[in-house]
Amino acid sequence: MQIYKVGGAVRDRLLGKAVTDIDWVVVGATTEEMLAKGFRPVGADFPVFLHPKSGEEYALARTERKSGRGYGGFTFHASPEVTLEEDLIRRDLTINAMAEDDQQNLTDPYHGQRDLEERILRHVSPAFAEDPLRVLRVARFAARYAELGFKVAPETLELMRQLSASGELQALTAERSWKEISRALMEDQPQVFIQVLRDCGALKVLMPEVDALFGVPQPEAHHPEIDSGLHTLSVLEQSALHKQPLTVRWACLLHDLGKGLTPEEEWPRHIAHEHKGLKLIKAVNERFKAPKDCQELALLVGQYHTHGHRALELKASTLLELLQSFDVYRRPQRFEEFIVACEMDARGRKGLEQRSYPQADYLRGAANVARSVAVQPLLEKGFKGPELGEALKRERLKALKAYKESAVP
Repeated sequence: MQIYKVGGAVRDRLLGKAVTDIDWVVVGATTEEMLAKGFRPVGADFPVFLHPKSGEEYALARTERKSGRGYGGFTFHASPEVTLEEDLIRRDLTINAMAEDDQQNLTDPYHGQRDLEERILRHVSPAFAEDPLRVLRVARFAARYAELGFKVAPETLELMRQLSASGELQALTAERSWKEISRALMEDQPQVFIQVLRDCGALKVLMPEVDALFGVPQPEAHHPEIDSGLHTLSVLEQSALHKQPLTVRWACLLHDLGKGLTPEEEWPRHIAHEHKGLKLIKAVNERFKAPKDCQELALLVGQYHTHGHRALELKASTLLELLQSFDVYRRPQRFEEFIVACEMDARGRKGLEQRSYPQADYLRGAANVARSVAVQPLLEKGFKGPELGEALKRERLKALKAYKESAVP
């Protein structure tokens, strides 16, 4: 029995990055031997075990063969005869197909270390094209390591194009896709993930609504970058630069989908794109079964982001309606995420990334004013039921009018 550290732990150590998760491969062992040593089995599809003390995962060396469509369409074979090289060749990228023993002696049959040094994301073998999930994984690695200068190898990108055109991507489950998408969006350069998916044709398959934005112009006076797709990438980039949570990044990706529906004869204007985009945002949300908080914020940002940009011009009554739509009294965090998503949208414009966004503090102030209106005095006046709601609304409107007069020159 020989035990090797494999995959990401080896890759990140060689890159000088912090190693968080460690995967282990066991060569020359049987399930019975692992159980006898106190390992606990967890793998239903193939033999994976938890270490009796550390709880880390140890997998028996295995080979795999394509047997059906999609990510799960594989049969696995694990036995003591499977070599380390046979186990490593089934992995996605050369930089993930290295192993080391307890003395840090490197086993690198597919030249992963060379590709690390040359900053290349390259597939290990032609079997790469058998697993559609790898399209998403490679795009995610491209986003993770973009700051180090990593690029997808041309021949790997070509395999990704073939996979995208094969219909295999449609076989991915919503859960598997979302896991990769959400992880990619939380990388330092998530816009690279979207760009790589577009480069290989996968974006048109997975998110045609986002892909449709590329080549659609916007008024240059407001959007010096002009192209709606490039604007979306820039907004996503800003959301990562400002360390925003997944909810905000997802909303940033989907906020302008309505612009993809504008007839060409109306370009570069996009009248009512906020409302038109809602059905598209809903479709993308449902396709990937995004978490509820991501779904809700994406829809609200899609519908109201231009309200955010025009906050200083809004009538007090419109401002109150906006606050009510977000339920700022019980869900203040959701409104805060809306505000920062609007700010990322404003910053995601060529040459305007550093421009101040006074609307943010103005909206925060308005929410505080509305929340500070006390209910108790109205109860003491005898208001109750629907009448209490109307009275509370009137008082909030009065407070917002006063706030607007004092805050807007």
